[in-house]
Amino acid sequence: MGTILEIAGFVIGLLYLWWEYHANSKLWLASLIMPAISMWIYFSKGLYADFGINIYYLLIAIYGYWVWTRGGRNKKNTDSGSAVPITHIPFRILAGASGVFAAVWCAIYLILTNFTNSTVPLCDSFTTALSIVAMWLLAKKYVEQWIAWVLVDIVCVGLYIYKGIYFYATLYAVYSVVACFGYRKWLRLMHERP
Repeated sequence: MGTILEIAGFVIGLLYLWWEYHANSKLWLASLIMPAISMWIYFSKGLYADFGINIYYLLIAIYGYWVWTRGGRNKKNTDSGSAVPITHIPFRILAGASGVFAAVWCAIYLILTNFTNSTVPLCDSFTTALSIVAMWLLAKKYVEQWIAWVLVDIVCVGLYIYKGIYFYATLYAVYSVVACFGYRKWLRLMHERP
């Protein structure tokens, strides 16, 4: 059962990545399905922070879809019919996001080391904390979200190989390469908008 779920998560993850690369709001639909699969896999492998973040992924998928298609509070229609343009993250928001990342990383690390039997609390808490911030950056359509994902993906490859989750390790290896190209693609899309 675990291998079948890994393969399903792998396929949905590739669809998600394709849509994210092209800045297509369909990525949020994959973001509703993939967490359900991933939660089972991560819990069974003792990756508790990764399990927990998938609850957040479900919620941010709804928010991201709303922002990308309706513009959140900003109803202006820009970026090829999308409600929100791709932009660079303002420095003050980057500083705040960095602070949130550091605080969440420390908090999750302390929870994992004191209340679970996690064998990888440092990496598990790092990828979880940075993923929380990266998903929010994605929902806001900041091009720098790709940089955060490169870091998350590289650490996840090693983490998943260590835990024997080979399909996900392969998926995250693909993610890390595509994230580099995605950053360049989004820069182009950002400069092409009218």
